Amino acid sequence: MKNKKIIYSLYYEWWKNIDKFIFSLIILLFFIGLFFSLVSTSLIVSDKLNTNDYLFFFKHLFFIILGFLIIFLLSLIDRDKLFNFSIFIFLFSLIFLFLVPLIGIEVKGSKRWIDFYFLPRFQPIELVKPFLIISISLILSNEKYKNIYLKYSFSFFLTLIVALLLILQPDIGQTLLVFFIWSILIFTSGINVIFLIIFFLFIVFTLSYLIFFVSEFEYIKNRIFSFFNSETGTHNAQSEKAIESISSGGYFGKGIGEGTLKNRVPEAHTDYIISVISEEFGIIAIILILLLFLTLAYSVFKKINFENEERTKLALVGCASLILIQAMIHIGVNIRLLPTTGMTLPFISYGGSSIISISIISGIILNLTKRKFI
Repeated sequence: MKNKKIIYSLYYEWWKNIDKFIFSLIILLFFIGLFFSLVSTSLIVSDKLNTNDYLFFFKHLFFIILGFLIIFLLSLIDRDKLFNFSIFIFLFSLIFLFLVPLIGIEVKGSKRWIDFYFLPRFQPIELVKPFLIISISLILSNEKYKNIYLKYSFSFFLTLIVALLLILQPDIGQTLLVFFIWSILIFTSGINVIFLIIFFLFIVFTLSYLIFFVSEFEYIKNRIFSFFNSETGTHNAQSEKAIESISSGGYFGKGIGEGTLKNRVPEAHTDYIISVISEEFGIIAIILILLLFLTLAYSVFKKINFENEERTKLALVGCASLILIQAMIHIGVNIRLLPTTGMTLPFISYGGSSIISISIISGIILNLTKRKFI
């Protein structure tokens, strides 16, 4: 009886203090992903093929349940404890990122996954990203060291380690995303704009050299050329099919299960999920999903105005920006504004690593936006 009272008290205090609007948006986005996983990749296909294979749906459901547990635990703990143990988890996840080139699983010429018995094909970068944001936020807000350029240099060095490990896989899409987040955080902290421009020019020059003059990155050069040449390239053909599916869906879509993209493009339920949704539910559905992402980001940014702690402000900016940028890159690839990157759509794309990552980010956001008094 006493244990039940303690559990109820914990739940009550948690529910009383979290931002219920942000929490509702997170839950809604997760359930949208679960719904599309059922009707677009499992239920209709199983019915048409007269099978009972709902593997994608049940795996998606399992990871979402696990994600809810992660969200609850991360949003429940004390804010100081969250920042403290985030550093250790970041270092721990960095070890897995080091192991990827050594023991990782190679898929289509890239090593980005580690095969664990309990979590097959886990992508370590998805665990690294949320805690990299926290680590950079702590470095930039550290009051013991007054030299701001020393903080920038240390945070850049940390980001560079992650980026170099990603380049070895190779994964240029995630590399650019990591640098984007670092740039947003140091810009928010008040960096000189000229310094930021010089940094971007350096990154562009470095990546251009790697892509065009290093043989290991030949596939990226091919993707870029195929992006501008519509007659060549496998990935370009996939993008063409994706944009055709979006066009054929029109405003209101073909109907549940009537889309064909999921059967024509490998990994459509991850890299091209927005095209699958648009083909079956129309452009209206995509606009509504995009509005949900923008509303979530706006709600988080609005909370920053009420925060006094620099580390909390930076962490919230980084987490909200990561969600928004990753969503924009995914949509940009699907409508052929950007070359293929293999970027998932947060909350909605199928994939255990992606769901765990966005759950961690959501838990951090809910923790840092909850009321301070308990």
